[in-house]
Formats: sequence, C-alpha cells, structure tokens
Amino acid sequence: MRYAICNETFTDWEHGRICDFIAGCGYGGLEIAPFTLAPLITDVSSERRSQLRSQAEMAGIQIIGLHWLLAKTNGFQLTSADPQVRINTGNYLAELAYACRDLGGDVLVLGSPQQRKIPEGASHEAAEVYAADTISYAFKALESSGVTLALEPLTPKETDFLQSAESAVKLAQRIGHPNVRLHLDVKAMASEQKPISQVIRDNAHWLKHFHANDENLRGPGFGEIDFKPIFQALKDVNYTGWVSVEVFDYTPDPETIARQSIEYMRSCE
Repeated sequence: MRYAICNETFTDWEHGRICDFIAGCGYGGLEIAPFTLAPLITDVSSERRSQLRSQAEMAGIQIIGLHWLLAKTNGFQLTSADPQVRINTGNYLAELAYACRDLGGDVLVLGSPQQRKIPEGASHEAAEVYAADTISYAFKALESSGVTLALEPLTPKETDFLQSAESAVKLAQRIGHPNVRLHLDVKAMASEQKPISQVIRDNAHWLKHFHANDENLRGPGFGEIDFKPIFQALKDVNYTGWVSVEVFDYTPDPETIARQSIEYMRSCE
C-alpha cells in the first residue's frame, strides 16, 4: 500500500514541517485541503505552488492531490439550478485541476457536502443533471492537466446527494468522461447496507482514490472498524492508488494520529 495523510490534520503546522514529520512516520504522500493554503486556490501564486511542491519533494513526499475542494468558499454549488453558478463552479474546479497539477498531484476528491445539496423542490435526478453539467466545464482542464476528478459518496448524515458508491458511479456513468471516477471513504462506506469489502469489490472498476478513517471520525485503528478485510479487498481488486488518512476528530494530537494510523494499517497488511 502507498500511504498518504491529509494536511488539515496538522492545523497550523508549517508545510515543510508537515512534510518532514510524515516522511519520518513512513508516509509517501500528502493530500491538501485548498482552504489551508488560501481562501481560493486562485489566490495561490505559481511561485507558491512551486515552493510547496519543492518542499514536499525535498522531504521525499509527493503532493498527491486536493480534497475539500469547495469547502469554505462562497458562491459555488455543484448542484445549483442556476446555470451561471454551475458555470462558475465548473470553472473553479478547472482551476483546482491546474493547481493540483502544479503541486504534483493527479486527483481531486469531490466531497464538499455543503456545496452539493439537492436544490429545494428538485429531485435527485435533477441534481444529477445539474452536477454533470457543472463538471463538464472542467473537462478540458482535467484532460490537459492529467488530473482525475473522483466523486466521493458521503453518509446521509452529511449530505442528501450521492449517499452511496452506487449513486456516485451512476453519476460518473452519466458524465461519461475518463477523468471522472470514484473515490471511496471508509467512514462513508460504513453507512451502506453492504459490507465495506463488498462495496470495494463491486465498484473496483471505477475506483481512483481511497480515504482511511473510522466511523467515529478518527483515524484507522482508533475505532471499531477492522481494516484487515478492507485491505484484503483492495489487494484482491489490484488497487494501486493511495490510501490516504483523513480524520475529522483531531484528538489527541496530529503526531499520535499520524503515527498510530500508519502503524495500524501496516499491521493489517
């Protein structure tokens, strides 16, 4: 397995310090939440992007991609009924793809539950149409940058749109573009009717990226979910992407989260 971790875990740590620390823990990749860099990704200059990439590479770390793409932004909505909002959002996804490329990554994880709600009075089907249209404005950027947009199913507690791997694959099929694939998250899969290992196997053809965490919002090994069958499923389907630790409960501290998460995952391997 190739292990990465998300940078917002480290709150106010300087980027170079994060890279040095996670390299020492045994991680090879870092996933970045854009809001940790600037209010908008377009505020991050080409010089700053180059600096961030160089600092990571000097530590032996690859910046693998971006997630929380639309979090803490204003005016963007994946499922908006307003055509201009969809254009603006799609164009912003394009800018995120270019930034991802500049940083050395190749995946954008599209979660952002607050920016993908079904519009009032609209059906899930209508929201799918709106989302597909929004994403279409990023096609050229995804192609030219070599970046994949990975649709992330989330739990019913978090969103009313794309609550299962099946629904995310359905949207990817509607979009029909090779740079639009599936992201799977352990916490989210725990809310599905099928066992997590079966969700992985059933959707392996679409799988681009993977988040490791627990249903309790902490890191792998910090809760009740057993990762042995999860990793067995990933191996059985020949998954070669990153396994990236994403937590939402930052206790007790970043160092403990990072160290114990990778130790647990390695023991499960």
